[in-house]
Amino acid sequence: MPTRFDEARLNLFWYPSQTGVVVSSATNKPWWRRWFGNRSERAAAKFLKRQGFRIVARNYTCPLGELDLVALDGRCLVFVEVRSTEAADLTKTAASVDEAKQRRLTNLALHFLRSKRLLGQAARFDVLTVSWPPGRLEPVINHHRAAFEASGRGQMFS
Repeated sequence: MPTRFDEARLNLFWYPSQTGVVVSSATNKPWWRRWFGNRSERAAAKFLKRQGFRIVARNYTCPLGELDLVALDGRCLVFVEVRSTEAADLTKTAASVDEAKQRRLTNLALHFLRSKRLLGQAARFDVLTVSWPPGRLEPVINHHRAAFEASGRGQMFS
């Protein structure tokens, strides 16, 4: 757990939770979990750029939640969910985007499209799994294109 000196030195704003675990005031997640997620999202964005994608939004937040990345793949808008792990097996990580998560992502994507007046825009959902095996500086990234279709009542156009 970081000390007050470490926090001041890093210019971060943390507060102790009831459990004694230091959490970020912005996300209510333990600091190391948010750091790990940010690191993975940066690696995913870098990976997508190398694949020719253009990142148009990072951590798009609305009252419904947050989209990790929004990118353009040619003329198709891609909503990217980034899942990360320290384990070498990425199958469980990809499977963690269950039906409930897919519904939330669909609603978030619909909010994004409505707010940007892009309801007629071609769109898809991709999942990037990022693994940080011990002893490696670079992650292992698997890209699941069109990982799922929009789900929920009326899908994307309710």
